[in-house]
Amino acid sequence: MSPKDSKLDHLKSIPIFAGLGGRQLERIAQLMDEVDVPAGKVLMRQGELGAEMFIIVSGSFTIDRNGNVIRECGAGAALGELAILSEGPRSATVTANEPGRLLVAGHREFHELLDVAPEIAKHMLETLAQQLRALDADTVH
Repeated sequence: MSPKDSKLDHLKSIPIFAGLGGRQLERIAQLMDEVDVPAGKVLMRQGELGAEMFIIVSGSFTIDRNGNVIRECGAGAALGELAILSEGPRSATVTANEPGRLLVAGHREFHELLDVAPEIAKHMLETLAQQLRALDADTVH
């Protein structure tokens, strides 16, 4: 499997990108860098400005907020979806439990893509809205 195919497979499995067409996923894959991270590496700190999105290819990561572990996540998880759309303070700290591999996209490059492919932004916003609704099933809008 080529690295490009591997990136596409990972992107297809991420809810925020699932349902996008092949060409759209290819354009996103071109923006993403693959990076290796060592155990103990802090990907993001709660309260610090965020400008990247991470997709976990391998490894295990702990997410904590205010010093309390929220959950652990591994391959197939996306982190920083809000930061890729709108830079702002991180809502949690994420630390590598073991060596891992990530796909990383930066805010600026991603927005350059959204300028020429607004249908990607529309899809992402719709997906995030669905996820927010699912968090509070009692809210009706």
